[in-house]
Amino acid sequence: MSASVKSGGARRADAQRNRERILRAARELVREPGELRLNAVAKACGIGQGTLYRHFPAREDLLAEVYRREVDELVAAAPRLRATHPPLDALAAWFDRVAAYARVKRDVFAAVEAATGHDLAAHSLGPIGEAVELLLAAGRSAGSVRPDAEARDVIVLISWLSRLDDAEFDARGSRLLSILVDGLRAQHPSAAGEADSREGR
Repeated sequence: MSASVKSGGARRADAQRNRERILRAARELVREPGELRLNAVAKACGIGQGTLYRHFPAREDLLAEVYRREVDELVAAAPRLRATHPPLDALAAWFDRVAAYARVKRDVFAAVEAATGHDLAAHSLGPIGEAVELLLAAGRSAGSVRPDAEARDVIVLISWLSRLDDAEFDARGSRLLSILVDGLRAQHPSAAGEADSREGR
């Protein structure tokens, strides 16, 4: 192998490592309050701003890639959680991940232009819906999730997370997701009868 080929391979490997460092730093910083700044990302991962701009010419490009990574990991988590947790516990654990995703989604959609945002939504809606259905189906089969629960119901209900401001998100996010899990819980006949009795039915 010639020296030039070896040199080219080393440069590509260095470039890929730099890209991954940039994305790791950006994913940490995007969860902090305030706007994500490219100079802060460059400082956090110890590279020059020129290197950062070669990989991500604009802030929107970096945010869009952060968002795609979050979606991919959120979707990949569903089958792992289904395999290692009871159905309702799997849903609750997955919703914890949704909370982190919602913060990224809110920041991205505030920064990326409408056309790009549409592309990002198209990237996420189908796979996320499939991940939700995977978890719901396990719960329906086990009798722990109400039989009429649909993935679209869950997507509509969790969509408000990305609309909360930081203070309300921090104060209410976990509790609201816990309420959602309780709402998905199957109601057994004895419990339904007790509820009807309490309501004077």
